[in-house]
Amino acid sequence: MTVLLSLFLKLSAFSLVAFGGINALLPVLFNLSVTQEQWLNSQTFADYFAIAQAAPGPNLMTVTLIGWHVSGVIGAVVATLAIAWPSSIMIFFLQRYIRGMKNPRKQKAIQFAAGALAVGLVLASAWQIALQINQGYAAYFLTIMTIVIALFTRWHPLYLIALGAALGIFGVI
Repeated sequence: MTVLLSLFLKLSAFSLVAFGGINALLPVLFNLSVTQEQWLNSQTFADYFAIAQAAPGPNLMTVTLIGWHVSGVIGAVVATLAIAWPSSIMIFFLQRYIRGMKNPRKQKAIQFAAGALAVGLVLASAWQIALQINQGYAAYFLTIMTIVIALFTRWHPLYLIALGAALGIFGVI
């Protein structure tokens, strides 16, 4: 099987379970692209994720960058289409079904359940990524303090990013 076909098929299958967006299943994407397929190494994956988060636009840019790494512009197009088409079709028909329901309570229940599922998957993904990248007590402390500050204050996240960058520059983490 060619690399492009493998990229298309695996990312298409991944798209069907990427409920909550790419970030919700980031550890699975990491496992697929770094461990299983060895399309790139872990540092390149982290770099692409950082670029995708810093750039405006959808979170699926991580997948586009993986495709670009695998096979240039064609790989980027294939990866982007593969991650977008299955879930787009599924959501189209699911939304039509939900809107066609006669019972508004069932509609709300499905929408709230989907929201809770997406939030849970994103939190689980964040936890898995933190376990994989934190090296040392200072990094774990920074992670925990970031969570506490984000939950209990109204600080803008950019302040927390700047604090993490400063600690990294000064060699604390």
